[in-house]
Amino acid sequence: MQLQQLEHLIRAAGAITDKYEFVVIGSQSILGSVARPPCECLFSTEVDIYPKDAEELADKIDGALGEGSRFHDTYGYYAQGVDSSTAILARGWESRLVRLQTPGTDERIAYCLDVLDLFLSKCAANREKDRDFNVVLLRAGLVDEQSALQRVPDMPIDDNARSVMVSLISRLAQQAIAAGPLPP
Repeated sequence: MQLQQLEHLIRAAGAITDKYEFVVIGSQSILGSVARPPCECLFSTEVDIYPKDAEELADKIDGALGEGSRFHDTYGYYAQGVDSSTAILARGWESRLVRLQTPGTDERIAYCLDVLDLFLSKCAANREKDRDFNVVLLRAGLVDEQSALQRVPDMPIDDNARSVMVSLISRLAQQAIAAGPLPP
């Protein structure tokens, strides 16, 4: 996915819901929070999005712009209508959202996850694709191990899950070191 495609989905979500502000919480939120994200982070063709103050309209987005929709068939990418509970996010994440508003969004606003919040949400999901994504963030220097570890106590998970997350972050950091920095 590229920024222009995210902008297109924001415009389309606005047209479908008649809303002006959206929140993007999945991996492609990196397009709004990082000026030049690594290409290895842009393989997804899906954007997880919901209207900021009308999460109940996410189903409309999913129906019109979702996987298997005419939009998806036409453009090759799609929006998944989600809600704020879809991702496990650190306390205070809303205050760290990064605003994306451009002519390409038809001046509609999308609030994208801060890259560290994105990293931690992917640690919480802990799927193979999430671990791979996070190693790239570490290799690119967009996230560092210490900053991630400092925010772990803010995750709304139990102590056992926090311990698992701390171990995971350390393993991912070691993998990133072993793989070396991303080529320019």
